[in-house]
Amino acid sequence: MEADPSTRAQPLKKSTTAAVCGLLAAAVLAVFAPTLWNSFVNFDDDQYVYENPSVLQGLNASGARWALTSSHAANWHPTTWWSHMVDCRIFGLRPWGHHLTNVLLHAATVVVLFLALQRMTGLPWPSALAALLFAIHPLRVESVAWVAERKDVLGGLFFALTLWAYAGYASRRFSWPRYLAVVVLFALGLMSKPTLVTLPMVLLLLDYWPLARFDAKEPFLEGSRPRSALPRLFLEKIPLFALTLLACLMTLWAQHQVTASFDAVPLGARLANAAVAYAEYLRAFFCPVGLAVFYPYSPTALTAGRVVAATTLLVVITVAVVVGRRRAPYATVGWFWFLVVLTPMIGLIQVGSQAIADRYTYLSQIGLAVALAWAVWRLSQAYPQTRFAIRSVTILFVVVLAVCAWRQTFFWRNSETLWRRALACASDNAFARNNLGLALLSQGRRDEAIEQFEAALKLSDRLAEAHCNLGIALAQRGQTDQAVAQYRAAIAIDPNQFKACNNLGGILAQRGRLDEAAELFRQAAAVQPDYAGAYRNLGLIARRQGRYGDAVRHWREAVRLDPTDAATMRQLVVLLAACPDASVRNGAEAVRWARLALMPSETPSPIALETLAIALAAAGQSDEAAKCVEQAVSLAAKQGDAAMADSLRAKWKIDRSNAAGRKAHEQSHR
Repeated sequence: MEADPSTRAQPLKKSTTAAVCGLLAAAVLAVFAPTLWNSFVNFDDDQYVYENPSVLQGLNASGARWALTSSHAANWHPTTWWSHMVDCRIFGLRPWGHHLTNVLLHAATVVVLFLALQRMTGLPWPSALAALLFAIHPLRVESVAWVAERKDVLGGLFFALTLWAYAGYASRRFSWPRYLAVVVLFALGLMSKPTLVTLPMVLLLLDYWPLARFDAKEPFLEGSRPRSALPRLFLEKIPLFALTLLACLMTLWAQHQVTASFDAVPLGARLANAAVAYAEYLRAFFCPVGLAVFYPYSPTALTAGRVVAATTLLVVITVAVVVGRRRAPYATVGWFWFLVVLTPMIGLIQVGSQAIADRYTYLSQIGLAVALAWAVWRLSQAYPQTRFAIRSVTILFVVVLAVCAWRQTFFWRNSETLWRRALACASDNAFARNNLGLALLSQGRRDEAIEQFEAALKLSDRLAEAHCNLGIALAQRGQTDQAVAQYRAAIAIDPNQFKACNNLGGILAQRGRLDEAAELFRQAAAVQPDYAGAYRNLGLIARRQGRYGDAVRHWREAVRLDPTDAATMRQLVVLLAACPDASVRNGAEAVRWARLALMPSETPSPIALETLAIALAAAGQSDEAAKCVEQAVSLAAKQGDAAMADSLRAKWKIDRSNAAGRKAHEQSHR
């Protein structure tokens, strides 16, 4: 391959480079600033943040271990979990902080991408344009505005850092520290999002252009004919391919329950959908209209004409870039970057029920941005007389993209706006109707929610989630028989519907059918081992049946999984403190659990203090127990809850004079 003559330009001064980095970051902040006013949404944000007990505790030793060993949310990405934990430690459940982290990570990715491209090519301005096209494109909104897609922006940052480190490694003599930096950054990227598995192939593309390492000839022996460097380029990436294989195995382990079988989605349909999806992603790069959070998979939409047209387009472009690889190597690399990086998400291995997704373009369309930016640069260099027109069109294109992206962020304001937007793009979207129903149900608009669930089931009666959610809404309305029917339908369609199992078990337990209920709770726990609710309910069943040891065992597991569950913690403490079975009573353990329940709170609740008092009394520490009760009474009175204060006084047989006397006695002995 001939070296690209445009790579001989001089790099920018450090001050100018810093200014370009600042402008790129400012562009990201300007476009994505509205996300700071957005809420969490009911699409994975619950599993990733606001209903995830391990994440809500913040980063600690147990959470770090959980992240390394968990396949929660059908993914293995410990670095992403750690970042969410850090956010919860800093911001709690204030959404703006989580959104701010996403925006800052995206801005950092953009800046590092620019630096990496400039380092590899020596061309600052096309590098800046490519980074800018990537930064403010409307297709980036889903990755940045969606808290649960932290894995995109965090993985993207490690992707860009790996490119930057590789540029430094490849441009000098071999160095173990520089090589290990590439390997470590790549490993962290895989631990953020496994779809970075294609990065070694991207590095090989960059070896072709702009690094021109394919052209480097090296003698096999002194005086022998030079041989191609290609074998060495593959050999040096063996550790990276090994990490890729490991990440693939971890992903298959994590996603085995959500990966569609070939019976459900035949190989022919997957190949057809892949061709159409590639063409659609290409179209959306140049014309990003009608963007929504979910595009349902629909075999009926894969008409023969559409599949043939998409396949023809892909073949024509591929042939063109291969034939013109010497004149425009950037186009060849950019196009194959786009094709290769999309491969894990193109649907050949179908995960979930979406046909395509905006977030899948986060790294893949960098290739298109590079190809377009260098094409614009080369045209302006080859035809100076058209330079003004080319720059004007480019600026207009960038401005339009930025405005569209800024507007798109407002559709992510909350769950209702998100799903109404999806329905505006495609009204026959059963998944969107189901999630809109959930949003309405969370607002107390139960009847409207039921309408949406029923509409979703009319579109797809095999949507297990809609059956489950309709059951929840009907149960809230008191129609438990109809709720039972919906829960059973959900489980029949998908035995992995652990919430349907748990909710159905709850109704059966209320009706006295304890053995059936316990079986359903065990099924829920087997499907979702980190689901605290199943163990909580198994404990309740065991206690009602007099199996106190089993109740303690189940409740221990429930509070281990969800240390924020104060109600179950109290039940565990009370049972350990006052169990009818003396072999189960354990006052010392009751005290440990009660103190653990108090640890997360700066200001303990009266109930938590009374729970500690129960444990202390069982452990024989009556004076300490009395002090806790008096503190609970005082706190309840300060909070204006006179009923609770009076209840505690009556229950523990204390009056105001006794409390005042104790306080005076303590003060006299200080």
